[in-house]
Amino acid sequence: MAASMKTAAEQAGAVRLRVQPLSRPGVWLRAGWQDFRHCPGPGLLHGALAWLFGFVLLQGAADRFWLLAGAFTGFLLVAPIVATALYAVSRALQQGRSVGWRLVVESWRPNHPNLMAFGLLLGLAGTGWVLTSAALITAWAPAPVNSPMDFVRLVVLAQDGWLFEAWLLLGAVLAAPVFASSVLTIPLLLDRRIGLWAAVLVSWRCVVDLPVLMALWAACLMGLTALAMAPALLGLPVLLPILAHASWHAYQDLVDASAVPQRT
Repeated sequence: MAASMKTAAEQAGAVRLRVQPLSRPGVWLRAGWQDFRHCPGPGLLHGALAWLFGFVLLQGAADRFWLLAGAFTGFLLVAPIVATALYAVSRALQQGRSVGWRLVVESWRPNHPNLMAFGLLLGLAGTGWVLTSAALITAWAPAPVNSPMDFVRLVVLAQDGWLFEAWLLLGAVLAAPVFASSVLTIPLLLDRRIGLWAAVLVSWRCVVDLPVLMALWAACLMGLTALAMAPALLGLPVLLPILAHASWHAYQDLVDASAVPQRT
């Protein structure tokens, strides 16, 4: 274990970070929009599938908002692995290669154990939050939370005033390390021949070294995802792929991994 962590630290040490101004998230979002415009098909497919999943979830748990609240916020935790194929699309566009459906399919083949392992970890984190959120709301809300208005009335505006704060605090305690562990990890694993823990260490280094910029980027991702979900999830088919493509450009701006062999 010690040897593997030493190897991971050595690999991570070969990767350099680039300092960027606080205005940079706007550049990443514009670049994400351009990638989506150039190759909309894969993005629309991913966005439509995310919308379909959300719609089925809404229909199946329409009167169980105590479950939906955790499920929709937990989606933010697993979104990076869901967007793997869109990172591959942005990578191909940046390299001037043709982009087709074959590239999308190959991105999901189970031939990358590091990506598969990290996806499993994100899935476990998302499931853990859903269960934690549901347990907290059902155990401490003064009445059943079956609708969005129940959530607002009984949780957000609860007379005691601590349940919503506790829910947010628990969510932040889980989301912050997951974001730090994943914000650059999947694009780096996709782009370079690097170990899983080395990629996670690079991602953490970036968050620790550039805390204000990365907090701003996290706020952009959460805010725009919430905006996409607000009108019956109708914004997901467009905003989700734009954010995924933008995340690739964030990785490209922040990470200099030229010392690490590139994946073909």
